[in-house]
Amino acid sequence: MQGKALLTAAIILLAVLGTVLYFQATGQSKVERLTVATTTSLYDTGLLDLVEEAFEKDYPCYDVAFISAGTGIALQYASRGDADAVLVHAPPKEFKFMREGYGVNRRIIAYNFFLIVGPESDPAGINGLKAVEALTKMVEAGRAGKALWVSRGDESGTHSKEKALWKMAGFNPERLRGEAWYLEAGAGMGKTLLLANEKNAYTLSDVGTYLKYHGDGLISLKVHVGESKELLNVYSIMAVNPRKVKEVNFKAAMALISFLTSDKGQKLLAQFGVEKYGQPLFNPAVKTIQEQKSSQVAQWIAEYAFLEGEECPAQYRRAQP
Repeated sequence: MQGKALLTAAIILLAVLGTVLYFQATGQSKVERLTVATTTSLYDTGLLDLVEEAFEKDYPCYDVAFISAGTGIALQYASRGDADAVLVHAPPKEFKFMREGYGVNRRIIAYNFFLIVGPESDPAGINGLKAVEALTKMVEAGRAGKALWVSRGDESGTHSKEKALWKMAGFNPERLRGEAWYLEAGAGMGKTLLLANEKNAYTLSDVGTYLKYHGDGLISLKVHVGESKELLNVYSIMAVNPRKVKEVNFKAAMALISFLTSDKGQKLLAQFGVEKYGQPLFNPAVKTIQEQKSSQVAQWIAEYAFLEGEECPAQYRRAQP
């Protein structure tokens, strides 16, 4: 017993000594807060708990706090100085954030696909169709009283994608809101899936949250429309511009960007969910973009999530002071 106690004490001492040496090497004397505004589709999967643990192990000088909201609200938090970085998935909103001077040093870290899920009985008859065809049949079935749709309705990245898909199918999403078959959750992805399951309805979901909730037995909804160019879902991280928003922890934000784009961070993404669900919930994007520019997915990412031909054009890059 005494030997075990000595071993434990030695491990604790080494950990403390390592932290002290780290602070001395980096010139920091205290643990600093890093606040990241992010999406519910990332938060609900449990991925961010692993990111926090791994990042803080490599960077013990930072204490990470994630604020979960829809992409639109997450970007609002950051623009008023309530976050040092944003981790989101709505390129058009991200581009606006950058053009307004708030977002810098954007990096695409991961991708997966949105899904159209619904009752196994498939009353709208959309199984196996392309996304636009499926939504057209969804409207027909809804207006005929055969099916229901649940929208996020919260200006999140998923809601933005849904509205873009309705427009591609030739429908005005604002007009659909007034129809009886079209319901709005006004909530995050997890709660939206639970509501759709309760109502025996269809909805648009990111694959990560769907697999998590379906794998945990919380929902019985089936995937009817899956992987395609129209349903691509791209996740990016940005630092908040310290020239635009004072008092943000730019150095900490850049440390997190470096971690998530490193081999270690990308491997963490690639492995998350494989053991439990048989497939990763998120696909690492860094090497896909850098080394597989001729691949179909890389082309899709460039078309959907690049601004002016790049993930972050030169005018939106900032060096650390």
